[in-house]
Amino acid sequence: QVQLVESGGGLVETGGSLRLSCVVSAQIFSDYGMGWFRQAPGKEREFVAAIDWNGEDTYYADSVEGRFTISRDNAKNTVSLQMDSLKSEDTAVYYCAATVWQIETSRLQYDYWGQGTQVTVSS
Repeated sequence: QVQLVESGGGLVETGGSLRLSCVVSAQIFSDYGMGWFRQAPGKEREFVAAIDWNGEDTYYADSVEGRFTISRDNAKNTVSLQMDSLKSEDTAVYYCAATVWQIETSRLQYDYWGQGTQVTVSS
C-alpha cells in the first residue's frame, strides 16, 4: 500500500512563495512517477506538474510554467513543489499523487493520492 502525506500549505500574499512537500511510503519510491494536482472550489482537479521516476524529466501546466518547480529526492521518498510568484488564482487544495507510469499529466493515470494541503494566496 502506498501512502502519501503532503505538507507546507498555508496563507501567502500575492507574489510570495511556498514550498510543498510530499512524503511517500512505498517500498521502492523510484518505481513511481509523481505529480501535483490542485482543485479550487467549484472546479475540477487539474494538473500542475509531474516528474519522472529518476527526476530527469518534468512537465508543467502552462499556468505555472516558469513559476513552479517540481523535484524529488528518491533517497528520502519525497517529492516537492516550489511555488514562486504566487497569484490569487493559484489558491486551491494541492494534491500529491503517484503513478506506476514513468510520467503522466492525466489525473486518470494516477493510482495513489494524498489528502491534500490548502494553499491560499491573498491579493
